[in-house]
Amino acid sequence: MQNHPLADRMRPKDLEDFAGQEHLLGKSAILRSSIESGIIPSMIFWGPPGVGKTTLARIISLRIRKPFESLSAISSGVKDLREVISKAKYSEGVVLFIDEIHRFNKSQQDALLGAVEDGSVILIGATTENPSFEVNSALLSRCQVYILKELGEKDLKAIGNRAIKEDEILSKKKIEVDDWKVMHSFSGGDARKLLNLIELCVEHSTAKSVKIDRKILEKVSLERRMYFDKKGDEHYDIASAFIKSMRGSDPDAAVYYLARMLEGGEDPKFIARRMVILAAEDIGLANPTALVLANSTFEAIHKVGMPEARIILSECVIYLATSEKSNSSYVAIENALRTAKETGNLPVPQHLRNAPTKLMKNIGHGKGYQYSHSYDKNFVKQQYLPKDLEGSVFYEAGDNLREKEIRKKQDERWGGKK
Repeated sequence: MQNHPLADRMRPKDLEDFAGQEHLLGKSAILRSSIESGIIPSMIFWGPPGVGKTTLARIISLRIRKPFESLSAISSGVKDLREVISKAKYSEGVVLFIDEIHRFNKSQQDALLGAVEDGSVILIGATTENPSFEVNSALLSRCQVYILKELGEKDLKAIGNRAIKEDEILSKKKIEVDDWKVMHSFSGGDARKLLNLIELCVEHSTAKSVKIDRKILEKVSLERRMYFDKKGDEHYDIASAFIKSMRGSDPDAAVYYLARMLEGGEDPKFIARRMVILAAEDIGLANPTALVLANSTFEAIHKVGMPEARIILSECVIYLATSEKSNSSYVAIENALRTAKETGNLPVPQHLRNAPTKLMKNIGHGKGYQYSHSYDKNFVKQQYLPKDLEGSVFYEAGDNLREKEIRKKQDERWGGKK
């Protein structure tokens, strides 16, 4: 047992020791109620790494007293699925956990349908990708989707302190964590990474008393990164560097990280999907063609496949990295969402309301609305926002050639109001 990694030794076996995901597992929360009732549907856990997807699946299996079978979509195929399904037919069912289920192709996912439908298999899939894109609709319709969130500082502190107090090895030493905010920053909300860091810090010291501070974390993090990069396991760090290099307009770095991901066997769809997001979030209205090209890249690599898809990806990466940048669309929707949440259901102005019936017209719906195309240059000033938000500005034009033109045109229309 002592040879097992700390993260494995400290894996919770019951909900009482499970930290985080209060929205799903807090008192009377939907998933907790389901687990406690023993009525468990097939489900998909969608969330970042290290938030408890595998652990939660194991806890569910223990709670309902059904055998636990685990497959990885990276290394398993239809043959492996059929073996588990066959085994389930001769028992009272199994909990089948499939890690990275988004990597299964359509035929592999289709092989699950019958067993999920008749209940002989309770499927629990785990994915870091949006299941709406990666899980086919037939399988998705038979599963509940639960979103697991990145762990906060409080959750990580609870996990870390439990390990320090209860682990058979760590409990023999006096371990002090200098600052949990720093630990949260280094682990990135990933419990597995947190426990790996604590274990490395303890192994790094021969003394019985260990103080974990920024200095030792920086040292062991560097050593860990150098080791794991050779194994191709620093998936999310490299993906982060890839995005930040394109955002920072460095095509050389961006192509380098693209090569690192491809060399490590990364799914080209994962890469292309992130470029679509970057094109909207970080380039946006400075160059709307970027989104068109990124989306075309996503479609093209489906048709072409590797190894030729690397050329298409490279072209798009260089285009996005060298493009003008603007996050004004991203900021605008974040501002609008925050305002919508804070102000609630403000009434739509009367003149903008729909009036499909005579009654609605009689009570004033649509009265006073001015049809833009009836006016010079297809524009007329009128109030569109709810009264309480009159004058609010959510979109601020970015400092680039195209958006300067947008700002100029808006100033002409609204007289500097927007």
